Amino acid sequence: QVYLVESGGGLVQAGGSLRLSCAASGSIFRRNFMGWYRQAPGKQRELVAGITSGGGTNYADAVKGRFTISGDNDQNTVILQMNSLKPEDAAVYYCVVRYNYANTAWGQGTQVTVSS
Repeated sequence: QVYLVESGGGLVQAGGSLRLSCAASGSIFRRNFMGWYRQAPGKQRELVAGITSGGGTNYADAVKGRFTISGDNDQNTVILQMNSLKPEDAAVYYCVVRYNYANTAWGQGTQVTVSS
């Protein structure tokens, strides 16, 4: 069993910043990928940013240049630094970890609200 604990969501004005953190615990022998998805009302869940165990990162086009993802393989943690937030960034953000090559675990989600 793998557990994810997310923190850092909240309400921020447009142009502001938030920092999301996620820590994974449990039977993770190999962390293959860790990242953040988001889902806004009426929309599909989409990948925001991810980082592999080798340190490779990828970002959704909508957040490039504004968001930065970083991770710690030893601690199984990932941080998403979100700057210059826009109202369209508002969503529930979900942490995800792919581990032991064939498994995926999701966090409960944390709400990000951006006021204009």
